[in-house]
Amino acid sequence: MCGITGWVAFRRDLRQEQRELDRMTATMACRGPDASGTWFAPHAALGHRRLAVIDLPGGAQPMTVDTPDGPVTMVYSGEAYNFTELRDELRARGARFTTDSDTEVVLRGYLEWGESLVDRLNGMYAFAIWDSRTEKLIMIRDRMGIKPFYYTETDDGVLFGSEPKAILANSMVERVVTLDGLRELYAFAKTPGHAIWDGMRELRPGHLAVVDRTGLRETCYWRLEASEHTDSQQETVAHVRELLDDIIRRQLVADVPRCTLLSGGLDSSAMTAIAAAQLQDNGEVVRSFAVDFANQAENFRAEDIAPELDTPYVHAVAEHIVCEHRDIVLDGSAMADPSVRAAAVGARDFPIGIGDRDNSLYLLFKAIRDESTVALSGESADEVFGGYPWFHDERRLVDTFPWLSATKSSISPVGLMNPELAGRLDVEGYRADHYRTALAEVPHKDGETGLEHRMREVCYLHLTRMVQTLLDRKDRMSMAVGLEVRVPFCDHRLVQYVFNTPWSLKTYDGREKSILRGATRDVLPASVADRKKSGYPGSFDPAYLAAIQAHARDLVSAGHSVLEFYDRDAILEACAASVASISTVQRSGLERFLDVSVWLDLHNPTLKLT
Repeated sequence: MCGITGWVAFRRDLRQEQRELDRMTATMACRGPDASGTWFAPHAALGHRRLAVIDLPGGAQPMTVDTPDGPVTMVYSGEAYNFTELRDELRARGARFTTDSDTEVVLRGYLEWGESLVDRLNGMYAFAIWDSRTEKLIMIRDRMGIKPFYYTETDDGVLFGSEPKAILANSMVERVVTLDGLRELYAFAKTPGHAIWDGMRELRPGHLAVVDRTGLRETCYWRLEASEHTDSQQETVAHVRELLDDIIRRQLVADVPRCTLLSGGLDSSAMTAIAAAQLQDNGEVVRSFAVDFANQAENFRAEDIAPELDTPYVHAVAEHIVCEHRDIVLDGSAMADPSVRAAAVGARDFPIGIGDRDNSLYLLFKAIRDESTVALSGESADEVFGGYPWFHDERRLVDTFPWLSATKSSISPVGLMNPELAGRLDVEGYRADHYRTALAEVPHKDGETGLEHRMREVCYLHLTRMVQTLLDRKDRMSMAVGLEVRVPFCDHRLVQYVFNTPWSLKTYDGREKSILRGATRDVLPASVADRKKSGYPGSFDPAYLAAIQAHARDLVSAGHSVLEFYDRDAILEACAASVASISTVQRSGLERFLDVSVWLDLHNPTLKLT
């Protein structure tokens, strides 16, 4: 896993821009703490920061292959999980390799197959190739958008990077945010391609872009498609298990310590149990980590998305399988530490996250990184298999993104914001427009009607909108501490197969995630196999609530510029509420208030709100 950046300019000599490229590359140091490299040609400059995971001595980047017609150079972030098979195929075609890295496999795959290489890759990746033979840059992002990729067109080329901060480090770029940028921050319904910053775009999942002297062209190479599902219930369950066995086996490959993230839910428990069995066959023991909070049992309050404590189920799994497990216990004071909030907001490059859940995830990953470099996560199984509560009640029929109708998400998206600015933002109108755009994309089978028709829409919305928010969060928080997190449930073969499984089959036992439950029950304790959905936990530590109130009061007293966004009296009222009685609206509003203040301090954006 790595951080990449680069610059193509057809009307300047980029060999004179070492300082600019170094500055851009340095912003990716957290993503690649092990090594740094740059490469220059007259019209292309590439930067790379490496987190060494496979072929530690041999995978240095930027990586170049010299051809008779000129060099072809690549910067690559991610993992190609089928690189062994691809390497064998390329060797049979005459390719000769000088390293054991998947990076070289991808680069030589491009030399053999050109842009159609994308049809052969299985993995999570974002990479760019400068082909000096034709003077063009090819930018590619994986099918599900697991790894991030941003770019900004210039008057004679393009700037790109794994994260916006790499592009913003170039002195040519103005840090401008418009009303649409703010709307995207508050909408909690990620718009594919939107990058918050004016003039910047995110390369969409399953897309590639080519830049040459005629301009930039972005095209789609993969999307979810509707097709007939002919497998029986038994065949479907068996095929999902076969896929999971293969996916997890591939994603356990690493030359560094790896582990799993274990929450005690069906998804992470099934993944950990399968990994444990596979590693045990090789004489190894799986290592797992879970987050917990000090005094959580005493402070816990059940919520729709998290109705019960995780820890008893975590321990049940750890005892059921051969496992080396550790709980990472966090306290409210640590999560409220301004330096932790600054790190979390800085990692995401924008301020509207998920409050304490962002801060705790950052601290969890930081603790895991002391003992492991790679972690497997159960992220995205709910989107793939239909695990959220609103998949199964009347909320799935609402005329908006279904997760916005959930109890916590139905709170006003602008919280305690200045009413005048909130009115100009019109986040609800923005959401409605993008919801209609998303619905128009949904592929349907002929004759699909009623609930099956609607549930295909609901599944598509989650797999192309909600999952992007969660994958981005997972990537940013993990890479901020140099931890590579892999997501087996995002393997495109599994996603496409389950997407076309009828909703009646997805819920064949009258419960959520029926297929996954059936496919993995044999490796799980009964209590976990039958457990209801419970999301990533939040903290109810009074110390955390009291601390964010104190921090918010300090900002008001100091007259911080964030007050241009928020209603001063509403903030002070939330600060004065007792910890026991503070409302969800007030709490979420205060957390966003603090996040926005950090964002303003870190990035000093120019706001164009007209």
